[in-house]
Amino acid sequence: MSERVLHSTPKSMAGSPPGPFARAYYHIKPFIPASLRWAIRRFHSPSVLRRNAATWPIDHAAAAKPADWQGWPHGKQFALVLTHDVESEAGLRNVRKLAELEMERDFRSSFNFIPEGTYDDPVELREWLFERDFEVGVHDLYHDGHLYKSREGFSQKARIINQYLNKWNAVGFRSGFMLRQLDWLHELDVLYDASTFDTDPFEPQPVGSHTIFPFQVKPPAGTDGQGYVELSYSLPQDSTLFLLLRETTPEIWKRKLDWIASHGGLALVNIHPDYIDFSGNGRSGSTYPVGMLTGFLDHVKNSFGDSYWNPVARELAAWFKELPQPTPALPHTHP
Repeated sequence: MSERVLHSTPKSMAGSPPGPFARAYYHIKPFIPASLRWAIRRFHSPSVLRRNAATWPIDHAAAAKPADWQGWPHGKQFALVLTHDVESEAGLRNVRKLAELEMERDFRSSFNFIPEGTYDDPVELREWLFERDFEVGVHDLYHDGHLYKSREGFSQKARIINQYLNKWNAVGFRSGFMLRQLDWLHELDVLYDASTFDTDPFEPQPVGSHTIFPFQVKPPAGTDGQGYVELSYSLPQDSTLFLLLRETTPEIWKRKLDWIASHGGLALVNIHPDYIDFSGNGRSGSTYPVGMLTGFLDHVKNSFGDSYWNPVARELAAWFKELPQPTPALPHTHP
């Protein structure tokens, strides 16, 4: 596999704000029952799978290593980063259960909370996570699909998001619905963003980064700032596998993880505590059994032993930020 430079925003990811159809959808979305939204998405999913069979769940081009890549710390074969977007009161109730499940297996992860969504700031829960070496990040502002509606509106929201980043001692951000305008995110006081993916045709902005490695997003030429690190999720989201595609095993996770490990990449996954059923009641239209997750984590432990690095996202981003920059560097790209 040939090497390539990943220094600033890949041209395919520079993107543009969501188009008129997407903007209209997020205006009416609150009035559409969740069951109907899932039903519509499930109806279309077979055609999406057929069109993208060559690049999902594995995009072989994404294994190309960045120029001057020297590998992971301590000679580890690959990196595994677990992230969790908490999107509802139900998700809040499951956070401790999920964290305890991970601690039992000696994993740590990052939990992203919505600052002004459907629940109040979980102060005590954030403190509980910090005390146990988990990370807390910021997930959008309202999680309503309107973050990138206009540049002026984004700038106003960015100032509020920065207040929460400071208040929560957070350095990481992820947009709702994986919407993105990476050039705008320079207004946030973040070390890293995690709003992208290597390949995911099921998302509203389906163009991926086509890499299973971190990359730097540099600020526009002639401006101040250090830029930030972009961490693309490279394992399908749990909601895609178990709610949309109705998978009954974690085999796609396992197969993609094995492929990432074989290429020495970053296996980053987004798991929502909102959708995990810890009760043992089995699958429903909006939940999946916790055994899907434990089966995957146990596969990691049993198959790879101590050959992987499991930092929280901020730790990996800080390490990557300090690496010597690849040469030659690509110029900054604009949408």
